[in-house]
Amino acid sequence: MEKTILVAGATGNLGNRICRELVKRGATVKAIVRESTDTDKIEILEKIGVEVRIIDLNDVNAIAAKCADADCVISAVAGLGDVIIDLQKKILDGAIKAGVPRFIPSDFCTDYNDLKEGENRNFDLRRTFKKYIDQSSIQATSIFNGCFADILKYNTPILNLKEKSIGYWGDKADWKLDFTTMDNTASFTAEVALDDSAPRDLQIASFQVSPNMIFEDVRRITGQEFKLHQIETLENFAEYIKKQRAKNPAGENELYAKFQQGQYMYSMFTTHHNNLENNRYKGISWTTSVDYLRTFIR
Repeated sequence: MEKTILVAGATGNLGNRICRELVKRGATVKAIVRESTDTDKIEILEKIGVEVRIIDLNDVNAIAAKCADADCVISAVAGLGDVIIDLQKKILDGAIKAGVPRFIPSDFCTDYNDLKEGENRNFDLRRTFKKYIDQSSIQATSIFNGCFADILKYNTPILNLKEKSIGYWGDKADWKLDFTTMDNTASFTAEVALDDSAPRDLQIASFQVSPNMIFEDVRRITGQEFKLHQIETLENFAEYIKKQRAKNPAGENELYAKFQQGQYMYSMFTTHHNNLENNRYKGISWTTSVDYLRTFIR
């Protein structure tokens, strides 16, 4: 039977891709957006077959009315506490009020369950919402995709094309990092939304690659040997992040403040996915590290 999936955050980069993948799979796809949403973004969704509903996202009753016939609600919203906690609570409450059986929260990140609270502000926001949703009656599934592969394009310490360097912290030259492309994440999320038997947590990664492996991939693609180096110990890195955060109180209101970027890097080198569910669904073509790097390295 054809399922109806409602998506919040559908105008975003990931949300739009999730909608496309759901439409491809024959689902009826609905999206709830704010009145202030750019009309161009709404038209893009409508052109691919998404039914867009403009509502007051602060109104739980309005959200419930649009969720009435949904089999699953996907939240692909992004932001700080006012979004990840406050807005998601309203979306969840609306879904529950409408009798929606399943909910996929905006947990598109590294699996934070084994990380210490306080080590990553944005993960802590998700952890707070997790406590709220797990006290509800709805069936929730979190999708943990590690880090979006796009970060490899941005000249971070992990891969800096300008400086031709590959960096790591501690003794982690062989530590495998979890990366997933937006497209792979969207495809997997669409499958999960249509799968009533999906468990509470699912870990995925398009590819798991260590700094040493990145070095070999780059050499294979370019013929060049980038500088592979230890940046500092993880302990020193953690202390640096704390000091950086303390010096910039304004960063608490920034989604990707400098200290938060550091926290993401620290998390990548202190936990990784050991229970990949890539084979749960057929038909997803998982991108390899070398193929992804070839899209932007020449």
